[in-house]
Amino acid sequence: MPPRQTHRGFPSMEEVLRAVHETVLDAGPKELAHRMGTSHTSLLNRVNPNDDTHRLNLEQFLQILALSGDMRPLAALADEFGFDLVAREKPAAQELTSALLHMSAEVADVTRAVTDALDDGRVSQIERQKILREAGEAKQSIDVLVEAVKAG
Repeated sequence: MPPRQTHRGFPSMEEVLRAVHETVLDAGPKELAHRMGTSHTSLLNRVNPNDDTHRLNLEQFLQILALSGDMRPLAALADEFGFDLVAREKPAAQELTSALLHMSAEVADVTRAVTDALDDGRVSQIERQKILREAGEAKQSIDVLVEAVKAG
């Protein structure tokens, strides 16, 4: 989906600015500003969507996200460009050898499903579904392996 556009051809950032403002208010502007190393008055001025002179830079935007833990502004920004923000769950880290063996077994399952499907020269809808399911499981096992490497 293409981004919503204003008369100048750029996305309208009104919802993003409102989400940033609400996030700052909900997080407590004094506490948040202190953690960002600025005054709460300056922070409130920068995030006020009704103030045409506000100038929130990218670093401040990222600080607000990181320090508040509130992703509404990021979700609003993604929405302005036609995307949805979806939280990703990290898999639990496993021991590296175990993660490698599991991933290898999953990849073998994908190979087996594709090989079986190609035996008769055509891939049926049921075989496609099985391949996709096995490939999805293999992708998850790769994510587990990546987490095992990061943890080790």
